[in-house]
Amino acid sequence: MSAAAISPARQTLRRMFQNSSVLVGGALVLIVVLMALLAPALGTRDPSAISPKDRNQPPGYETTVRDRETGQKVAVEYKLGSDTLGRDVYSRIIYGARISLIVGLSVATIAIVIGMAIGVLAGYVRWLDGIIMRVMDGLMAIPAILLAIAVVSLFSAGLLSVIIAIVVPEVPRVVRLVRSIVLSIREEPYVEAAITAGTRTPTLLVRHVLPNTIAPLIVQGTFIVASAIIVEAILSFLGIGIPPEIPTWGNIMAEGRAVFQLYPHNILYPGIILAITVLAVNMLGDGLRDTLDPRFAKRV
Repeated sequence: MSAAAISPARQTLRRMFQNSSVLVGGALVLIVVLMALLAPALGTRDPSAISPKDRNQPPGYETTVRDRETGQKVAVEYKLGSDTLGRDVYSRIIYGARISLIVGLSVATIAIVIGMAIGVLAGYVRWLDGIIMRVMDGLMAIPAILLAIAVVSLFSAGLLSVIIAIVVPEVPRVVRLVRSIVLSIREEPYVEAAITAGTRTPTLLVRHVLPNTIAPLIVQGTFIVASAIIVEAILSFLGIGIPPEIPTWGNIMAEGRAVFQLYPHNILYPGIILAITVLAVNMLGDGLRDTLDPRFAKRV
């Protein structure tokens, strides 16, 4: 089959499977997703279960506990050690992946939906462009982490407040991206022809403008996921994010910083998982950019 006979969608898929960043990053992301979904089946325990007698134990520590149902003693292994309250670090890391993925995907979805709507208005409605972009410039002038801290301080600590706090600084980036795409598409001959033919504005946006934003927004979404995971970990590490009783990678490291020199596993292992996850998402985003962006596609 000739290259001309292959549909654009199949060509894109072929380039994706030939891109090492997509393959490696996608595989690592898939592992993290499966780890979060299959947490109860991965030899975990209750991540909130406290055992004072087993606190601050090194990786591989074994002990016995009495089973609540049978009353018999069973052997328990702390694969990655225990924290200052005797909780299993391995189980808390596995369950913590759920929070990171929920935050990352939620922030990316909300930021893209809101940013796309505002960006289309800014790029297509000329008199709104200046007003919207000055507001976006003002938000982008504030460092993202400081803006997130300011927003989360207005609400009670919780998952929803953290998501809102991270969405706010991410929206301007999406707005600027969508606006730039709309500005370039608005001047295309086929768009001008559609306007001349009397095509209604909503139909014009849906048929000609929005489809051109999908590929860039997919790529941008992956970077937002990575950024959101890091910011959530920072907020939890600072003690103003997810409540401490909920296992997150930031909370685990925050609770272990006081005894880091004596028991480094409380920070080392969640830090490694956090770094691998963010690296994997960024690699996936780079690979998708190379395959979906026509400017990079010829290099793959």
